Amino acid sequence: MTTENLKKTPLCAACQAAGGKMVDFHGWLLPVQFDSILAEHKAVREAAGMFDVSHMGQVWVEGKDAWKFLQYINTNNIKNIPAKGTYSHIVNELGHIIDDAISFCLTPEKFLVVVNAACIDTDVAWFTKQATNFDVRITNDSANWGMIALQGPKAVEVAANLIPGVQEMPRFTIKEISLFGANGYVTRTGYTGEDGVEIMLPGEAIVKLWDALKAAGVKPCGLGARDVLRLEAGYLLNGTDATGTQSPYEAGCGWVVKLDKENFIGKEALAAQKAAGLKRKLTGFVLTGGGVPREGCKVYKGGVEKGLLTSGTYSPLFKGIAVGYADTDLKEEDAVEIEIHGRLVPAKKIKTPFYQNRV
Repeated sequence: MTTENLKKTPLCAACQAAGGKMVDFHGWLLPVQFDSILAEHKAVREAAGMFDVSHMGQVWVEGKDAWKFLQYINTNNIKNIPAKGTYSHIVNELGHIIDDAISFCLTPEKFLVVVNAACIDTDVAWFTKQATNFDVRITNDSANWGMIALQGPKAVEVAANLIPGVQEMPRFTIKEISLFGANGYVTRTGYTGEDGVEIMLPGEAIVKLWDALKAAGVKPCGLGARDVLRLEAGYLLNGTDATGTQSPYEAGCGWVVKLDKENFIGKEALAAQKAAGLKRKLTGFVLTGGGVPREGCKVYKGGVEKGLLTSGTYSPLFKGIAVGYADTDLKEEDAVEIEIHGRLVPAKKIKTPFYQNRV
């Protein structure tokens, strides 16, 4: 595999040294797995695992109108209380998802917005375009940070050995930290359905954190396990489950749209869509026959095509699981068939999340 043109995180060498099988992920060289995906999944569900998520973007929004600006470009109500974070969707004028992101308030005039890796340049360009009439500064600081997601029922306990007070942090909060001689941030967030933290530090310090966690027995985990975990937990994968033509309502995330707040980009289109009702929506399916569903598989009921999968995998907990955009006339537990390699496999519609989050 040619890797010369791929971007590398500060943890790339450490991941390779730990036996990571490296792959191209949206232009980044990242580990798909270290051990087996099943072993890594088990570590996160039962103890603690860590992921290199340094490819994620960090964008500062600062100035007198910082909160007002974020309210305008987000569908959700952004909290302007220091230490609080808000998950939201950023949409265009048509109400189509550009990205899903978390905005953390450091002060009412200083926010850290964590965005998806593949969307960094697009998001920064969009933010800059929309900031014209606001007293706000947009800074893409992504290149200066490494980031580790420490996840699992024992993750916070492990983190507390390095970061005093982390156990007292509520979910979706942020705290400034000093660790391994560098200043950074810890957030009580994650993408697995388990408890945990995400820790941001500059390059050299993030490597020292990786080494310390590995020495403490935390299992390195890759993109393969992360995808199974996030799908089980019902989390949206931008670029796969949302490709720029779906709205938050269609993506099953209508709860992030606050139509009762002041004007925001896409409000008119989203209000109209909600009033008209949805024809298709992101829907969960579980196989009742053998096989592994994948992106692009078609969903049938009674010989009629009813949907198309966007994500699918083998889950150690549920076997074959998937989500895709399907007609809204499908009802819970409806029997369907999913076409896998030309073979129709029995399945049923199921309510997501497949795995009930503990946090």
